Amino acid sequence: MRKYSIYLIKDEFADYFYGRESKFYRLFAAQGLNMNNEDDIVKQQINYVTRPLPFLELHKLLSESVQDKKIVIKGKVYCTGNAKGKNGAELAIEENSLSLHAWGGFESESVFFEVLRKFEGHFFAIDRENERYGWVKPVKERKYI
Repeated sequence: MRKYSIYLIKDEFADYFYGRESKFYRLFAAQGLNMNNEDDIVKQQINYVTRPLPFLELHKLLSESVQDKKIVIKGKVYCTGNAKGKNGAELAIEENSLSLHAWGGFESESVFFEVLRKFEGHFFAIDRENERYGWVKPVKERKYI
């Protein structure tokens, strides 16, 4: 099972740290690891570089995919596949981040990533267990000659 935390990064930080995503990963991975005063500092830094999630805009965007029958809504959780199936994913909108749990092949979470790419913001996804991270939608397009 893969567990992603997805944060909405402020535009100025996304532009500045493009190509240096490992710094974001280290910041978000440090959250919850320290028991002393350092954890408060990490939380403040995360709050400084992230934007609050626009719940209504995200719900509208995900609802459009519900009409395409790619995503099903179960309470406050958006689902693809089913819980007993081999492939599936569940996305929950939390206060400051999105929480995505996926099982099976990588195509199960790609449905949500494709929807989030349509959003105008800069989402940064982190899978702490497998040490994977990156932009949901690249910040800058590279031009090859």
